[in-house]
Amino acid sequence: MSTFLLIGSGSAFILLIAGLVVTLRGQRSLIDERLDQYLDESEEELQEMADSADDPSFFTAWINNQVEKTSFGDRMARELARADLKLKTGEYVALMVISSLFMGVFAYFFGGGSLIFATAGLIFGPFIPRFYLRFQQKARLRTFNDQLPDMLNLMVNGLRTGFSSLQAMEVVATELPEPISDEFRRVVQEIQLGVPMGLALENLQRRIPSDDLDLAVTAINIQREVGGNLAEILDTISYTIRERVRIKGEVRAITSQMTYSGRFLALLPIFLGFALWGLNRDYIGQFFLEPRTCGIAMLTLAGLMLIFGYAALNRLSDIEI
Repeated sequence: MSTFLLIGSGSAFILLIAGLVVTLRGQRSLIDERLDQYLDESEEELQEMADSADDPSFFTAWINNQVEKTSFGDRMARELARADLKLKTGEYVALMVISSLFMGVFAYFFGGGSLIFATAGLIFGPFIPRFYLRFQQKARLRTFNDQLPDMLNLMVNGLRTGFSSLQAMEVVATELPEPISDEFRRVVQEIQLGVPMGLALENLQRRIPSDDLDLAVTAINIQREVGGNLAEILDTISYTIRERVRIKGEVRAITSQMTYSGRFLALLPIFLGFALWGLNRDYIGQFFLEPRTCGIAMLTLAGLMLIFGYAALNRLSDIEI
């Protein structure tokens, strides 16, 4: 059993390192690479680069073929696009499996060969990439929303000087920082390749689930259909969004103490339990003595109380504006 676990842990660690290397080397998404190939490279070079870019391993290709056929694959592709992670759906699923195996083996040895700890590690392992994905999505969305008023002001100035909507978006893609410049560069590239502007903006909303962006995109689509002064409309929207961002910042500063207090109070019992397990295993091991029903019930009740308390504090600090 120990030999099997050592082999499994070594394999999981090697696969984890390989996945991280592939992720760090992927500087741009596959869509960006293909778009740049059509825009900048010759036809022969395009074919060679496409062949090299689309040469996944057998394991990754098999997972991609299996996952892409399901609704889970579509949902994961959308989530990865929102977080701007340079991973395919199959690679993300493989990372979840590797994380589960690694955490299971780690928990088994940390728990002194306890199968209960190993099972808990196997169950908790897939959530680690999920937590990181959610964190990246929230951070990227917050940065995008903060940059949106500047983007609208830049578009308004361009429209007032005689630029078209596409030319104004090109200025945004050139002048503003990431991530908003990357997103509008994709929009411009899609339009230049023949994608209708409405569909390109819809793809942008798919990657950036922002209510403020939805307001701006709706105004652009309505102006394209019925006409009107788009510069004035976007100027008004920019002022509204800027005020909303300012108020959100003030509310975030006021509620930050409650937010971090809730996180600290929720994680403190977990860290304390691991510390006691490492320092005095016999003391904390009283929960798992025969009969185990009482100890496991107490731990389960404590875990549920932590979850409900953390959810309540988050709910109190989440103020909609």
